[in-house]
Amino acid sequence: MEVELKGHYGYRRIVRTMVPMVLTMLVTSVYTIVDGFFISNYAGSDAFAGMNLIWPPMDIVCAIGLMIGAGGSALVSKTFGEQDPERANRIFSMLLKVTVTVSAVLAVVLFITMPWLARTLGADDAMLPYCVQYGRILVTVLPACMLQRAFTPFFMVAERPHFSTVLSIACGITNIVLDFLFIAVFGWGLTGAAVATATSLLVGGGVPLWFFRSKRNRTQLKLVPCSYDWKAIANSCSNGMSEFVGAVSLSIVSICYNWQLMRYIGSDGVSAYGVIMYLGFIFAAVFIGYNMGISQIISYNYGAGNRDELKSLLRKSLVIVGVCGIGLTAIAEMGIPLIARIFVGYSQPLWELTVHASKIYMISFIICGLNMFTSALFTALNNGVVSAVAAFVRTLVLELGAVFILPAVLGIDGIWMAVNVAEFLAILLSAGLIVGFGKRYGICNFA
Repeated sequence: MEVELKGHYGYRRIVRTMVPMVLTMLVTSVYTIVDGFFISNYAGSDAFAGMNLIWPPMDIVCAIGLMIGAGGSALVSKTFGEQDPERANRIFSMLLKVTVTVSAVLAVVLFITMPWLARTLGADDAMLPYCVQYGRILVTVLPACMLQRAFTPFFMVAERPHFSTVLSIACGITNIVLDFLFIAVFGWGLTGAAVATATSLLVGGGVPLWFFRSKRNRTQLKLVPCSYDWKAIANSCSNGMSEFVGAVSLSIVSICYNWQLMRYIGSDGVSAYGVIMYLGFIFAAVFIGYNMGISQIISYNYGAGNRDELKSLLRKSLVIVGVCGIGLTAIAEMGIPLIARIFVGYSQPLWELTVHASKIYMISFIICGLNMFTSALFTALNNGVVSAVAAFVRTLVLELGAVFILPAVLGIDGIWMAVNVAEFLAILLSAGLIVGFGKRYGICNFA
């Protein structure tokens, strides 16, 4: 299926166009979940907890690729809307060059400092070797991981979102098959899970790089000779800062959740939170995929000066995201007992803890999609500062504050309730930002 960024988007066209991007993010979220299933059931709770402890800082680094892709794709879409395809392709090519350079340097640093990093995160003697083992294998393919995240929004700019879906499915199948082979059949444990994930990341980052360089590429987006454009780099990074801040903040919050849980409960708390995060990854993927797709359409219409279409896209997006939030929360509340049984059914106390915690935590998905969309909206409008403020306050300020304050008042349940309090306060900020900045972009009239 091919799409065009221009033209009017009704509900049906929006949903049909966004499905490939949502599927892409859903399949991408499977990587860690599949690892978690096999590790928890075949390698034990210490390995499972170790993987969940080291993944958040890895995600922080990979978020740089998301920042470059989200911010850069908005700039490239806007440039196409301004009818300057040559410059758009130079910016695209230059941003990929930056991604590879930065990721290679960070991979070396992380490989060397992995034991220190694991200790700093609170790994005990039982978890430390698992953290180091899993982390070091993954950093060897860090460039591929960052490229995969950077490429995802650019497939929408290329008007071929289904390419991203097919690629993600191929990566997911690779990961699942190799997980089964390496862990369940060969008995490689956590090493097998890391190698399987690393292989799938190589596919996800390498295939798009080949495609956009090849003669098979018939899209408007192409890799071309380029030099460094520091202004474009700065604009892309600042514009994508909200996605980076959101991902980094989420990872930092996850680290703090794990730290608090180790204090209040121990490794069982970290394992329970790991299961919650897996379900959270899937639900968040729906919103992230939608935002990645709709952002390119918003950016194009912003560049083309189509204010009426911008108002229509905003109004329809709020409805779609709101309905999805209610539906996903209902699914979570009904399905969590079965999901928890799949991951931690071997321990009845751990299963009960996971179900209880999840039922509290998942209420947040009623409104979190609206907060995520607000941040993506301002990225699409090339206002990285406002977008970053929305993401920063929502996750790092509100949720981080709640996860430390509420347990002192409410005990363990305060940890699980922290996200609900943060999202409620954030929705007030989101509404204020949309109304406050709406006149500047001609989108405040919802009539």
